[in-house]
Amino acid sequence: MNKPTDYNFRVKDSLLGLQFLFVAFGALVLVPILTGLDPNVAFFTAGVGTLVFQFITRGNVPPIFLASSFAFIAPISHGVKTWGIAATMSGLFAAGLLYIILSFLVRLKGDNFLHKLLPPIVVGPVVMSIGLILSPAAVNMAMGKTGDGAIQLIPEEQALVISMIALLVTVFVSLLGKGMFKLIPILAGIVIGYIVSLYYGVVDFKSVQEAAWFTIPKFTAPEFNWQAILFILPIAIAPAIEHIGDMLAISKVTKEDYLKKPGLKNTLLGDGLATSVASLFGGPPNTTYSEVTGAVTVTKAYNPAIMTWTAIAAIILAFVGKLGGLLATIPVPVMGGIMLLLFGIIASIGISTLIKANTDLSCPRNMAIVAMILVFSIGGMTFNFGGVAFSGIGLGAIVGIFLNLILPQPRQS
Repeated sequence: MNKPTDYNFRVKDSLLGLQFLFVAFGALVLVPILTGLDPNVAFFTAGVGTLVFQFITRGNVPPIFLASSFAFIAPISHGVKTWGIAATMSGLFAAGLLYIILSFLVRLKGDNFLHKLLPPIVVGPVVMSIGLILSPAAVNMAMGKTGDGAIQLIPEEQALVISMIALLVTVFVSLLGKGMFKLIPILAGIVIGYIVSLYYGVVDFKSVQEAAWFTIPKFTAPEFNWQAILFILPIAIAPAIEHIGDMLAISKVTKEDYLKKPGLKNTLLGDGLATSVASLFGGPPNTTYSEVTGAVTVTKAYNPAIMTWTAIAAIILAFVGKLGGLLATIPVPVMGGIMLLLFGIIASIGISTLIKANTDLSCPRNMAIVAMILVFSIGGMTFNFGGVAFSGIGLGAIVGIFLNLILPQPRQS
């Protein structure tokens, strides 16, 4: 291959990489905006996390981009309010370590180990509870309030118009969009919602004016906190299972079995290290993005080097202060409208997990497991052991795993 052709190939790869970042943009920034983390840090840790994943898998997986995980929105929000960002990061670092431990258990006991420990009867209701717990915050923001509903930020009538338009645009783009447009419903909802917000005059550009063009992201190192660790750690169960689903999806797209090469043991390890590394800088946990998998399907761009460019672009954008300032101007109702759909989808995925596994909910054993996970997760149950409180999704996940292990299977009639 001559040099000009080689140069053109690299330019093409870089443009494709930017395109994939565009696809992931809306979901990437949503998590830090909702949880109080720095979006610029999220860009940085998404880029670094993707490079870590590529290094661990030795480039044997086609374009995969790792960025902010929706599954951790509720625990991060609670952790930041309760213990602060630094302490919350220690919990997220531990979540990454759990992935790493699971990857070594898979090495020792095989891929089926995770499915036995975390069957659909446990994973489904845990995922459902994530979406249901978050739904009140989505409703409050869609009505122009803070996530907890304590303060009215924008008049309710205006907020409802903005949020419903953002919601409808997101829905219709996801249903009717063609090609690459079908892959950016969140970004489309944000853009149109933002335009409507400009019409109502509820956008404050002060943060953009005050931001420098070049800035160092607000990196935050973890501070060890047992309470944060024990609160967040069990929640990593759901994204671990989600990771397996993403690997299966990308395998179907490319007609290659990536659960064999590089193997689930290596992809889980890469995901875990990416999450732990992200926490070292104050970024949200990383997970593989199905939007990017969809973009790979459309473009047929299977070269792993393409995602290296996506990661580099994300790292560069992390140092653009004006970008963070612009993201800070997005009005609450815009994000609330999109969240109404996203959190409902998360709950629906949990239901779908049970349906795909043909779970018999007329079985008393299964009914008991699902019921206890949902009630313990959503109802506010708290257990204290040695001064450490277990509650929320983490408690629900632990209860589900425990019940699945000890409850006897029903007798066959």
